[in-house]
Amino acid sequence: MKDYAEPLARLIEELKQLPGIGQKSAQRIAFHLERAPREDVERLARSLLDAKDKIRLCSLCNNFTDTDPCRFCADSSRDHQLVCVVETPYNVVTVEKTREFHGVYHVLHGALAPLQGIGPEQLKLQNLMERVKRGEVRELIIATSPTVEGEATAVYLSKLFKPLGLRVTRIAMGLPVGSEIEFADEVTMTKALEGRREM
Repeated sequence: MKDYAEPLARLIEELKQLPGIGQKSAQRIAFHLERAPREDVERLARSLLDAKDKIRLCSLCNNFTDTDPCRFCADSSRDHQLVCVVETPYNVVTVEKTREFHGVYHVLHGALAPLQGIGPEQLKLQNLMERVKRGEVRELIIATSPTVEGEATAVYLSKLFKPLGLRVTRIAMGLPVGSEIEFADEVTMTKALEGRREM
């Protein structure tokens, strides 16, 4: 990147490594940081390092946390026998935004993807299995993404936990609110029909 001074070029290259940040966004952020007061940049750098140093995985559910157990697992008002299984900590945020789920979570940190070398051993399942064996769980809600990997993970989890006498459910999928049926693909329409409920 000969157009920039070396430190600025390195900053742009590092910013481009972040998800969703391309060349133009990286340049914009780099120039913004360069114009910002030093205190603002130092505060950003400290918050990045602080998060890296203090965030760890909850020993019960694998969610990102700065306390162990995490705030969801420590909350006695939540239904600890109802466990929503998600792929990433970000998915927890998505479910929580609904304000409709009052159970706890289990974060897999991935989905089955054999072509990328991600098998059951790479998923964080051990502490979930321990909770189930201790009789602490009555229902697993599988909330993996509606992708090939997410579906494979859901099927695997169902086969793993149903024989243990657990109720295993899958989140409904189908047409998003506000969309037109004419634009739905076959898979989405099939899922919408399968997930229908009585009115």
